[in-house]
Amino acid sequence: MADESEQEEGVVAPKSKKKLFIILGGVLLLVILAGGGAAAYFFLLADKEPAEPVRQEAIYTKVRTLEGRPSFVASLQAEGGSRHFMQVYVEAKSRNQVVADALDAHMPLIVARLNALFTTQSVQRLRTVEGKRALQEEATALVQQIMTEKVGEPGIETLLFTDFVMQ
Repeated sequence: MADESEQEEGVVAPKSKKKLFIILGGVLLLVILAGGGAAAYFFLLADKEPAEPVRQEAIYTKVRTLEGRPSFVASLQAEGGSRHFMQVYVEAKSRNQVVADALDAHMPLIVARLNALFTTQSVQRLRTVEGKRALQEEATALVQQIMTEKVGEPGIETLLFTDFVMQ
């Protein structure tokens, strides 16, 4: 009898060790598979994300009047009938040399349209920061429209008023 119980215990002990090895092996296999899956995700799928485009250096083009002066002078009408003058220095910001060359080529048209825009402004509007910003946005949209017609793309990011004086 003692021999039978020893044999039963001896048989049970190897089975429990075998089960323990199988369970540990399964857990280890799951950990390896999970780690491999995570590594594959980061290495394979991370490469498929679009890379951030390299921005080119900004190119600033002075918007010059026909006489070559870098400023616009516009006569403005106030509500009381008094006359005021506005002087604006304008530069176009782009990142493409083709656009900068097109700006120079179409400068007479750009200057004529900006002159028309500047002379229609009211003194009251331009006394506020919001009014000046709105004028800058309108001027930018105007030049972008011209560039779209001439070169097929807006081309410029913004027009900058580098000096703005009213009297």
